[in-house]
Amino acid sequence: MAEVEEKKTEDRRGDSRPPRENRGPGGRPNDRGERGSGDRGRERGGPAAGRGPGDRRPEGPPEIDLDKLISDSLYLDNQAHVVVSRMRDMDSGTRSQLRRLYNAVRRATRAPESDRQHEFVMVRARLAYTIARHSLRSLDALERLLLQVTRKNDIRGYERFRDLFEAIIAYNE
Repeated sequence: MAEVEEKKTEDRRGDSRPPRENRGPGGRPNDRGERGSGDRGRERGGPAAGRGPGDRRPEGPPEIDLDKLISDSLYLDNQAHVVVSRMRDMDSGTRSQLRRLYNAVRRATRAPESDRQHEFVMVRARLAYTIARHSLRSLDALERLLLQVTRKNDIRGYERFRDLFEAIIAYNE
């Protein structure tokens, strides 16, 4: 079967070069047998990203402090604004995706105390899936916060997470 595919590749290009996967940038052979991409380093923020040592941008969204979130309502409001602005800049997340996640958070908050942690762990799994499936990188901070909340397993943390999510929904309208 590999011979057939290689032959088809030969016929289309009219020469006997190996398939394109084994070529580096500019069509030259790649010693490592990898597909070459001149932008690969830039995508990951590696050394080829064109930034100097003094021009470092933070990787991903900033952390949300759970203790501050619980104790300070203005901090909660601020973080909701930050998440929404990052969503508008980075992602194309839809309101319906956010509403579904928010409804799951509300259900988890209303769960009996013995099941609440498990429900929030499952919400985190759903959030992680949604982030990966729809490339919603702006919600990474929420996923990390939800991990902190479930580890702490405190009713106030769950309620504040729900409040933060509610504010995000409101500001995203």
